[in-house]
Amino acid sequence: MINEATIDKMLLMKFYGMARAFKETMGTGVKSNFTADELLGHLIDCEWENRQNRKLDRLLKTAKFRYQASFEQIDFTISRNLDKNMILRFSDCDYVSKKQNLIISGPTGVGKSFIACAIGQQACIRGYKVLYFNIRKLFSLLKISKADASYQKEISRIQKQDLIILDDFGLEHLDKQDRLSLLEIFEDRYGKRSSIITSQLPVQNWHEIIGDQTIADAICDRIIHNSHKIELKGGSVRKKYSKILTKTDHLK
Repeated sequence: MINEATIDKMLLMKFYGMARAFKETMGTGVKSNFTADELLGHLIDCEWENRQNRKLDRLLKTAKFRYQASFEQIDFTISRNLDKNMILRFSDCDYVSKKQNLIISGPTGVGKSFIACAIGQQACIRGYKVLYFNIRKLFSLLKISKADASYQKEISRIQKQDLIILDDFGLEHLDKQDRLSLLEIFEDRYGKRSSIITSQLPVQNWHEIIGDQTIADAICDRIIHNSHKIELKGGSVRKKYSKILTKTDHLK
């Protein structure tokens, strides 16, 4: 009865990991192998791990990645100008703590989005808040938010993220509202937060897509300055990655 009351109190205090570990320890009789301080340490470790796992689940769910990709799934054997040492350096997320950007460019199907999502997932594992956007869907969302007066709320949500991923930049020319929205996003994030941008276009062609020369200069200056560049080459590897993702989904 005493143990049940203790577990009930743990659950009321939302110590779910600790409650589960305490129940398992009492039920299996393993408690005799612990001293009092060892048992306390074990329960705290279980609670800590449970909270970290729940936090990671929330971060991954909120991020809404296009692909549930990981560093372990990146194939470095494919010939596409992908520097393994450079990519692995991003695993410690030092670029996020330094408020730096990543630009991943290359032809269609070469794995830009997959790599961006893998880097983003690693940031979630490190405890950072991340949001993924297909950039055309982002612009559509912001246009709708302008109409229903929720624009500033959406912009504020974007600005609060430690890292945002803007995927498929440059597929279409930007209109005036898109340009101004993009400028506002990077104006507020410059030197404060990090971004990952993927694009089929090389950086030198971004001005043409953005349109207005003055605004294009302002946007590019804020994105490109203090950024790391990954320039992929080669043919499509989409089919190869689709097999990886299908296998991963099957295992879930």
